Amino acid sequence: MSSDIKKIYHNILKDQFPHKMKISFYDDDSEKQTLFYEKVEWVIDNEKKGLRYGENPCQEACFYKLINGNLSIADVKTIAPGKYLASDIELLQSGKHPGKINITDVDNGLNILRYFHDTPCCAVIKHNNPSGVAKGSTISQAFEKAFMADRIAAFGGAVVFNKPMDMDSAAFLSDNYVEVIAAPEFEEGVMEILEKKKNIRVMAIKNIEKLNTFAGERFVDLKSLIDGGIIAQLSYSPTTLKKEDLLLAKTLYKDEEYKIARAPAEKEYEDIIFGWLVESGVTSNSVIYVKDGVTAGIGTGEQDRVGVAEIARDKAYRKSWDRISWEKYKTPWHLLKDKDKRDEIISLVGAENGGLKGSVMVSDAFFPFRDGVDVGLNEGVTAVVQPGGSLRDFEVIEACNEKGATMVFTGQRSFKH
Repeated sequence: MSSDIKKIYHNILKDQFPHKMKISFYDDDSEKQTLFYEKVEWVIDNEKKGLRYGENPCQEACFYKLINGNLSIADVKTIAPGKYLASDIELLQSGKHPGKINITDVDNGLNILRYFHDTPCCAVIKHNNPSGVAKGSTISQAFEKAFMADRIAAFGGAVVFNKPMDMDSAAFLSDNYVEVIAAPEFEEGVMEILEKKKNIRVMAIKNIEKLNTFAGERFVDLKSLIDGGIIAQLSYSPTTLKKEDLLLAKTLYKDEEYKIARAPAEKEYEDIIFGWLVESGVTSNSVIYVKDGVTAGIGTGEQDRVGVAEIARDKAYRKSWDRISWEKYKTPWHLLKDKDKRDEIISLVGAENGGLKGSVMVSDAFFPFRDGVDVGLNEGVTAVVQPGGSLRDFEVIEACNEKGATMVFTGQRSFKH
């Protein structure tokens, strides 16, 4: 039975989708607005191939790129032909050639990285959520920080670089495994190292060098329903891009004004902006913690805010145990049996509250009660960023003031489903 199950992952379903597709928007009395698409294929083993399969090996899938159109809705205009990212990848090494999940993981990495073009930054994506995102003085430093933020989840993930992949990054990867690598280009010698890992999909996406031009770009986002119906919406775009866009938390409750006692320090502002923009690529309900330009804990897809704050906190502790165990003893935490070594690591991580002491807490929606923000404050969070707008904002402001923490409002929710 086990061998039969394994065989399904070697399936390559025949792509029976037509080569071209078009979607039209129009009222009965208006001129039709149409988007034109063309199938994306690559030459692999001397044969043209599209996606390996969809989300599961039993789902046929096709990958289309927008090639032309005359759509104009609100502030969305047709994307200019030739302005592509994941839709126009150059497949330098196919490994097991890409499936739908590989493409969408890379796309969400680019969705996050488009806001950080001015500094080396790396996103590691797993099942369309970041497991780690980090900035660094070099791209290899950013990669190592992002990977080690959650070494376990990064296994088999997609790594997206906003700068050319260098030899130090390739050397770090030699001891680790990922399924996909995407970068604007690869420095001399890197591909020789990557070619030794036969199953890795290596993608060159030249327009990563122009990612900043995609910041603020909007498109029509389509979601299919179980009955074949489609919801069309304009894509989300963060409007809070710099500290001047933030509001110091304040609110009125029963004719009394409540306001945060201190403004963020410059270092806190840096992590606030970084964390808020990373948050735009995290599935809601979500809370994340950020410190020194690195994600320390990421909680995703939960039904309640206090629960997801606790999940992100608990992950920060567990991932710190594993990171230190690996760095000091080259042994995963769950395999480290020596009690003295385990106690040492637990003590080190506990002293820094899982890396949350001095961190920023980021919430994609307001806190309906103070219990959610208290989770972070009790771990030493010094700054909070959230949309604001709850009837009980006063309660959350008081919670921050009690701990000497600061809080800012974005005035914009950041849900992603």
